[in-house]
Amino acid sequence: ESRVDMMRLISLLVLADLAACATTGSTYRSGVGDKLLQHPPFYAGATPQSTDTGRIAHFPIAYQAGSTQPPMFEPGNAAGSPIAMLLADMNAYLDSLGLTTRVSGALPKGTPPDVRFSCETPPAGPDDECATGDGALGRDDIVMKLAAGRPSADWITNAATAMDGAGASTALVVTLEIGQYRVRQRGLRGDKEVELGTGHVASVPWLTSLETPVSVLQLTGARITRDGQAMRIGAEGLLARRTSLPISAIGGQTLIRDEDIEQLRSARRNDLPDDPLVWKTALRALVRGLTGR
Repeated sequence: ESRVDMMRLISLLVLADLAACATTGSTYRSGVGDKLLQHPPFYAGATPQSTDTGRIAHFPIAYQAGSTQPPMFEPGNAAGSPIAMLLADMNAYLDSLGLTTRVSGALPKGTPPDVRFSCETPPAGPDDECATGDGALGRDDIVMKLAAGRPSADWITNAATAMDGAGASTALVVTLEIGQYRVRQRGLRGDKEVELGTGHVASVPWLTSLETPVSVLQLTGARITRDGQAMRIGAEGLLARRTSLPISAIGGQTLIRDEDIEQLRSARRNDLPDDPLVWKTALRALVRGLTGR
């Protein structure tokens, strides 16, 4: 009898653990499994099909502070701030693309799906260093983790109503946030760079530490079904805040400032024809990566 009771207790503990994994923010049953990536493009989930001509909605792009560090260390998004103005620019551009249909009204109430993309830190290790594998590949073993957290039940209900109003069965949820990206070394000279996203590489000073990740302002996104499941997720970096070697040597990072955001609003990709705006190129790449359009 005691053995039966013990088995019942174990079963209850397992069920409780699974229930905890399925709560809001958990990546368990989010629709897309976690993916470890070394190089862009940074996407996971079902590859969009060119034959898919169904209507896709999109919610207004939102700012999420505190994804990888306390919000007090990140720019604010009060009215008139550089973040608020950048969001306004982005939302107007996303609407103008005509590839997806903006849902009417405000953002759905509740906790939205949370796409996370950052350098993995070692378990029980320092938070200011990227984790490596078994060491066999050295620095080439460092990976970035792309994952999606589940939305809350009320968000799913409210989002489904908004999607019905737009006549769409799926929708894009795009967020502006700060992540931590790895620094890479290339060539015989040992030049250092950060791979920000699809066809986008930013050079960083040679004295930049390889061990400490850099703060990157990024766009993350998910294509969500009516039941809150992610079909596809992805990320595109916008700018990397370079950290000097003396600061990174003591585990520090240079923070992204309002001035950086303001400069980003007019920064251009000089490596591309017609020098398009950096943020427009990244947003267009994210929409294409999530929808195939």
